Amino acid sequence: MRDSLIDLDKELLLSLNGSDSLFADGLMVTLTNAQTWIPLYVALLYLVIKNNDSIKKIATIVVCVVLCVMLAGTIDDLIVKPTIARWRPTHDPGIGTMVDVVNGYRGGYYGFFSAHAANTFSIALFFTFLVRNAYLSFSLIIWSLANCWTRIYLGVHYPGDILVGLLWGATVATVVYLLYRYVIPTNNNATYISSQYSSTGYTATDSDIVISVLAYIFIYAQVKACILFF
Repeated sequence: MRDSLIDLDKELLLSLNGSDSLFADGLMVTLTNAQTWIPLYVALLYLVIKNNDSIKKIATIVVCVVLCVMLAGTIDDLIVKPTIARWRPTHDPGIGTMVDVVNGYRGGYYGFFSAHAANTFSIALFFTFLVRNAYLSFSLIIWSLANCWTRIYLGVHYPGDILVGLLWGATVATVVYLLYRYVIPTNNNATYISSQYSSTGYTATDSDIVISVLAYIFIYAQVKACILFF
């Protein structure tokens, strides 16, 4: 069973990895770069500051996000990957030469599980629990899945690496959010009946700013892909 799953993982990777499109190559390289998403992180910080009325709440949320990244990605990079020591597809002696590589990018030697998947999904899910705005939640989940897709496209993670990363990211987000609610209990006296607020009191306008920033980043990535590869 284990060998069959590993073989299936390799077959899926080879069928999904890469393309003949220089534009797609440029787009994936841009989207997988952590620096591309700095405006998103700034927008999320703005959302938190604008919609919370105390330093304690703001600081607790920031600490929780940092905790998500540390538990989801840092533990993976420092402990799980070197312990499991599963080759990335680009370094796998069995299929490494068959993987489509973009600009010589191969990543580190080990790839189980995907820190990109764990990090982005933990952040997306934490803010889903925190804000409770359906449009924002959908946008952040699409952002996370887009990051996951870049890793398969570039051949640096198997689909199984991505799946486990998503599951671990979801677990981390849930635990961290429960910890947040323990530190900052829900105000049962607060009610938000206007369509301009989510059930947790975050304004729709501020959530829309984050969504707009995400949309602009995707547009920027497409423009940059055209400049780099055409």
